[in-house]
Amino acid sequence: MTAPDPRLSLNQATIKHADLATALRVTADAGIPAIGLWREPVAEAGLAEAARMLAASGLRFSTYCRGGFFTAPEGPDRRRALDDNRRAIDETATLAAAGAPGSRAVLVLVAGGIPDGSRDLAGARARVRDAVGELAPYAQAAGVTLAIEPLHPLYATDRAVVSTLTQALDLAGDFAPDVVGATVDTFHVFWDPALPEAIERAGREGRIASYQVCDWRTPLAADVLLSRHYPGEGVIDLAAVTAAVERTGYDGDVEVEIFHADVWATAPEQVARRVVETFGASVSPSLARAVDSRA
Repeated sequence: MTAPDPRLSLNQATIKHADLATALRVTADAGIPAIGLWREPVAEAGLAEAARMLAASGLRFSTYCRGGFFTAPEGPDRRRALDDNRRAIDETATLAAAGAPGSRAVLVLVAGGIPDGSRDLAGARARVRDAVGELAPYAQAAGVTLAIEPLHPLYATDRAVVSTLTQALDLAGDFAPDVVGATVDTFHVFWDPALPEAIERAGREGRIASYQVCDWRTPLAADVLLSRHYPGEGVIDLAAVTAAVERTGYDGDVEVEIFHADVWATAPEQVARRVVETFGASVSPSLARAVDSRA
């Protein structure tokens, strides 16, 4: 059996139907040293209890999903979204403090899509910039890094008007890198011909706050959101992307985040074991080579 990579983190979405207690137990029992949590299971447990459970698990806390969804024009809906993001920032800080040594206070931001009835993509992106600017001082005071996650362009209308790593870096550029950075998710950015240069730039600016891996395989599911696969079981050159991220000096956890109905229908213990094996085969070798090259 493959030994878990010491930098592997299991994003809780990969075992979506497990409650928080189960997710923590399954992750720890598989020997995976870190977990990325989602707000909904934390809310079900209650923040204080979730923090206690995380501390008792001995796991590192790698990221918190998610904030964002703030592309609405000024008005009550936008104010509610920004207030909710402030709560997410507070939750991130609490959970990071409860995690094992090496935990990072990183809140992943998914920008949101084009508001209903609008065709103004540029305006929606401008409102993302404004929202990040409003939240950044609050995040800085809480010791939390906002990690803007670009999503594949097929999600631009309903989920994220930020589609490339370059766009995310441009949005982050007005702020200190420990306050606003970016999430590099292989599923969303592998297709971009400018990705190598964008990763190099992200490293130069110190803005890679989170690295997430899974794979892309066609045909896509009827619900394209549920089209992610285990690492190494699709077409993404995970070795090349991982090596590029490692060359920047990124030394944080690497999350496996999968949305797929078949994965969710599988026992979480089995999913965790398969994550360990597929990560070990497809991602770990590039981590090891990159570490060796820096030594």
